[in-house]
Amino acid sequence: MRVLQLIDSLEVGGAERLALNYANALSESITLSALVVTRREGALKKQLNDKVSYLLLKKKNVLDFRALLKLKSFVKRYKITIVHAHGTSFFTGVLLKLMYPKIKLIWHEHYGARAEESIWNNLILLFCSSFFSCTFVVNHQLEVWATKNLWTKKNYYIPNFAVFDDTILKETFLKGEKDKRIVCLANLKEPKNHITILRAFAKMNLKELGWSLHFIGKDYKDDYSVVLKEFISKNNLDKFIFIYDSRNDIQHILSQATIGLLASTSEGFPVTLLEYGLAKLPVLSTNVGYCPSFIKDDFSGLLFNPLDVFQLQLQLYKMISGESLRISFALHLQELVLDNYSKEKVIDLLIMNYKTLSNST
Repeated sequence: MRVLQLIDSLEVGGAERLALNYANALSESITLSALVVTRREGALKKQLNDKVSYLLLKKKNVLDFRALLKLKSFVKRYKITIVHAHGTSFFTGVLLKLMYPKIKLIWHEHYGARAEESIWNNLILLFCSSFFSCTFVVNHQLEVWATKNLWTKKNYYIPNFAVFDDTILKETFLKGEKDKRIVCLANLKEPKNHITILRAFAKMNLKELGWSLHFIGKDYKDDYSVVLKEFISKNNLDKFIFIYDSRNDIQHILSQATIGLLASTSEGFPVTLLEYGLAKLPVLSTNVGYCPSFIKDDFSGLLFNPLDVFQLQLQLYKMISGESLRISFALHLQELVLDNYSKEKVIDLLIMNYKTLSNST
């Protein structure tokens, strides 16, 4: 089996991390595992396994013919049979399919908000879906949406998984008081909803209790970022709320944290929650997408409506007030992750679906 993961960048993000994780894990299980990045690299490049065949296309526009020929040549040279396109890279996958029809093309959807969208907002995707051999999705809401709206005949739910790399250099040391650090692992962009976290932190006056807040994720230096930084400054929270930008040493960062927080207004199946679980962190999570199926409220974490600041305050107060509760939540979540979302189980399921696809006409 010779499989290529296709992704638009290696910036730190959910789809990007999954494409990388798949490529790395498959390199231990199949004849050839490849990863092609269509546009630009990023911080995740450092985590690429040496066994993975790799190519950067540097596409300059949607119809960059030079890049497409380069991709076709790579696929032919390595005798790729399955191209697994993640997120927005599906269009490049379709162009490749038109140039080289022999491949089986899979589209993997990670974007949770798609389940709320009309097909009229996805006409290009609808057209392209006629070229997909099958579609993978990260939650059952997306599976229903894909079955109802796309022309793909086969749609499969494939759960996410997360792994930690012990070889990554420990470079990030969190500020703030030990055992009172709240971490939010999410890029600074919509719909990650950092502003709701800031408002709750400020209204609860958590700085007076010694708590600190740490945002780990790509800072795009845009209007969204400016709003967050202005809020922090205007509320005199500079010594208690910290923005770190992209980081590779996630395992090391989470080992220093006390609570893991996610407040997105839309999600598919966030890898962040899996990483919190692996790190044995108690979790306070948004209740959108697959999150409430993964986090059982008051058992393996606490859930809240991301549009309700007061509800977040109540749940956050409950979390910071009960150390024994935090320990219980963390243990239950870690057990859930290890039992149901291990690399081994997900990769076995993935390979099984690849084989089914390869054997179909």
